[in-house]
Amino acid sequence: MKSDNVYTIRYGIGTLLSNFLDSEYEKNMLEKVAKIKSDEYYVKMMIAWYFATALAKHYEDAILIIEEHKLDQWTHNKTIQKAVESRRISDTNKMTLRQYKVK
Repeated sequence: MKSDNVYTIRYGIGTLLSNFLDSEYEKNMLEKVAKIKSDEYYVKMMIAWYFATALAKHYEDAILIIEEHKLDQWTHNKTIQKAVESRRISDTNKMTLRQYKVK
């Protein structure tokens, strides 16, 4: 994830998404992904996908990233959009997430 290559960064985030949001979950990974800064569309989309999935699996931890606005505005809003579209997130949590959308 510290690479200069867009697809290497994307692959690293995807690996965390696929392998470290279930039984191997570690809360500190949320912070590591939130610290990735890139203007590249594919990196930003992967970060949004990662956090939308984290919200579905570890809502109480992942919502802190949203509440504290640790992502750039585009990625923040895309994360919320993807999470709200998910069937794995409760309607109550979706309502909360909508309140954090940045205009």
